[in-house]
Amino acid sequence: MTASTGTMNGVVLPGDSTAKLKVYPIPEPSHGEVLIRLKVSTICGSDIRCIYHEHLGKGPEGYRGVIAGHEPAGIIDKVGPNCRRFKQGDRVIVYHISGCGVCYDCRRGYMISCTSEQYRRAYGWQRDGGMAPYMLAEEKDLIFLPDQLSYADGAQVACGFGTVYEGLERIGISGNDTVLITGLGPVGLAAGMLSRALGANRIIGIDVVDERINLAMELGLCDEVLVSGPDNVDEIRAMTGGRGVERAVDCSAHHEARATAVRATRKWGKIVFLGEGGTFGLNPSPDMIHDQKTIYGSWVTSTWKMEELVERLVRWTVHPADLITHRFSLDDVAQAYALMSSGKCGKVAVCFDEELGA
Repeated sequence: MTASTGTMNGVVLPGDSTAKLKVYPIPEPSHGEVLIRLKVSTICGSDIRCIYHEHLGKGPEGYRGVIAGHEPAGIIDKVGPNCRRFKQGDRVIVYHISGCGVCYDCRRGYMISCTSEQYRRAYGWQRDGGMAPYMLAEEKDLIFLPDQLSYADGAQVACGFGTVYEGLERIGISGNDTVLITGLGPVGLAAGMLSRALGANRIIGIDVVDERINLAMELGLCDEVLVSGPDNVDEIRAMTGGRGVERAVDCSAHHEARATAVRATRKWGKIVFLGEGGTFGLNPSPDMIHDQKTIYGSWVTSTWKMEELVERLVRWTVHPADLITHRFSLDDVAQAYALMSSGKCGKVAVCFDEELGA
């Protein structure tokens, strides 16, 4: 089945906590592009924080009123001229930043850090994204989606799971480690799922939202979950023989949770910050220097790491789609964004065709 000429509905985010449908022509792929028929497009927390409520990005990184959605997966409907690898009918994930391809970071696969103000464009931010039945993508931005993974699995990899995998690889996770995860939104839940797959000995979570605490325990992503509070560091040290955790992952972007992640980590431990926004304060000598700790910042991932993650998900028989708690049709997209904004959910997906009833 290929797209006919005609129109389609696409989602735009005015920045006033609403999601609107607008009519667009179904696009045609040009040189090096493909037309993807969407199956799933999930909603990212960064879309809620930076676009849905208000447009926070400025200049080249600002939202330009395009079709929203940077976590898409689907099937290639048409292939433009001079594509080299992908073909009609291939199942694909879209890496959500399209970089220039020739700067230092792009050559390393980290198009998220592309330095070209002219050519760097994020899907759903500066170029049309996946909240529509069809989208254009450059072939170089595609990740092959194997049959063992659903389209919903793939959409999760497009941003959240790719971001988490990169961060966990920075700090290293093994069977030696107790892992603390502060913030159990979709990114924190993904951190629990991947830490488990990587062999973590014990996983402790912290959050304030009952729905997310319950989901983390029901899915077996955490061994214990604490309600966020001023005694969390003492509670975690008591649970770990007074030493603290070997690894900590902050997915909350909250200054108190970040401080907890650092202070609840034992000597020589490693911490990675994944949550965007917010602030952070510490006392360097007791919090970091004297205990020989290391903090990493990690932003999204590379195309090659994303391909590696897809391969490992198949090997581990891990399905990121398990974190999707609500699925909506495109017609009900306003409800989807409102629910994601409430935080009383896991991952929220806008689905098409067979994925809507999955």
